[in-house]
Amino acid sequence: VQLQAYGGGLVQAGGSLRLSCAASGRTFSAYDMGWFRQAPGKQRKFVAGISWGGSSSYYADSVKVRFTISRDNTKNTVYLQMNSLKPEDTAVYYCAADRRSRGSVYYTAELYAYWGQGTQVTVSS
Repeated sequence: VQLQAYGGGLVQAGGSLRLSCAASGRTFSAYDMGWFRQAPGKQRKFVAGISWGGSSSYYADSVKVRFTISRDNTKNTVYLQMNSLKPEDTAVYYCAADRRSRGSVYYTAELYAYWGQGTQVTVSS
């Protein structure tokens, strides 16, 4: 599966953005999906994940309540709605996919087989 993330940009603290990740291929609904972010000089970290059918979602403690992950399998797209953004949310955001997790969603970046190219999110104070 090929992934393309988009929707990033510059926003003021307290604002909102919605990221999208479009996938190619006919088997998108078989993949668990994750969003990760990487700030300069730091490791890539888990942000949110959603199971293949959308019934289960998972979040890093730092984004709980503020971010919502969702997916539309008819459009081969996963979304990350980000509200109440903070300067510390500034990073390049990546979407990732894997089907071996079988609905459990991986929290570790190294376990994902497929990655999008990343989209920059910058939150100004």
